[in-house]
Amino acid sequence: MDEFAFKVRKLVKDYDRHVVLDNISFDIPAGKIVGLLGPNGCGKTTLMKILAGLIHDYQGVVRVGGKDIGVESKASLAYLPDTGFFPARFRTIDCIKYFADFFRDFDRMKAVQFAEEFGLDLNQRIKTMSKGMQEKLQLLLVMSRKADIYLLDEPLGGVDPAARDVILDIIMNNYKEHATVVISTHLVNDLEHSFDHVMMLGKGTVLVNTSIENIRLTGKSVEEVFKEVIGDAWEVD
Repeated sequence: MDEFAFKVRKLVKDYDRHVVLDNISFDIPAGKIVGLLGPNGCGKTTLMKILAGLIHDYQGVVRVGGKDIGVESKASLAYLPDTGFFPARFRTIDCIKYFADFFRDFDRMKAVQFAEEFGLDLNQRIKTMSKGMQEKLQLLLVMSRKADIYLLDEPLGGVDPAARDVILDIIMNNYKEHATVVISTHLVNDLEHSFDHVMMLGKGTVLVNTSIENIRLTGKSVEEVFKEVIGDAWEVD
C-alpha cells in the first residue's frame, strides 16, 4: 500500500460550466480515519465519486492507493454512496448475494450478522423499507468488505440520533486493519472524536487538510475550526 491513500493534482470538475471542484490539489495519508467536511454543494459527493472511479470527465491527476484509477484501484475500494443503488424489488438477501458475487473481499457471514444487528429481515424487499433501513442495508454491505479504502458519503445523514452511535460503532470496529476510512459528513460535533485527519471543502476549494493533532495544537475543536474557515463558503446546490 502506498504512503498516501489519495494524491490529487490540479483537479477540475464542472457541470454545465458550473465549477464544482476548482483546481484542487491534496494528499491524504493512508491508514487514517479521515473526515471530509463541508457544506452542501461544496463538492464532497463529486470528489468521492471521482475517487471511487464513477466520474471520469474531469481534468487533473488522481491516484488512489498509488494507482491510477481503474480496475485495480476500484477492486480495493469500498464506496457507500449518498443514494440507493439497488432495485426496489431486491430483498436484503438478494443484495448480500449480489455483493458476494461481485466482490472477492466480501464477507457474507458478516453481512448476515450485521443484518441481524440492524434488525433487517433477510427476506424484506427494499421497496418496503424506510429510508433509514435502506441506508443501514447499504452500510452493512460496504462494511462487510475487506477493502484497503472505504469512502462513506454521509453514513449518518438519514438516521435518528439514537442510531448514530450504533452505526458509528459498526464503522469503527469493522473496517480492515490499516485501511483508510473517509467519512463525508456535516455532523462535525458527533464525529470529530473519531477522526485522525480532516479535510474541509468550501466553494470547490480545499480550505483545510491536516491532522487532528495539528488542530488540537491550536487549542480549538474541529467544529470551531470548521466554523471559522467555512465562513462565507456556504453554497447551495
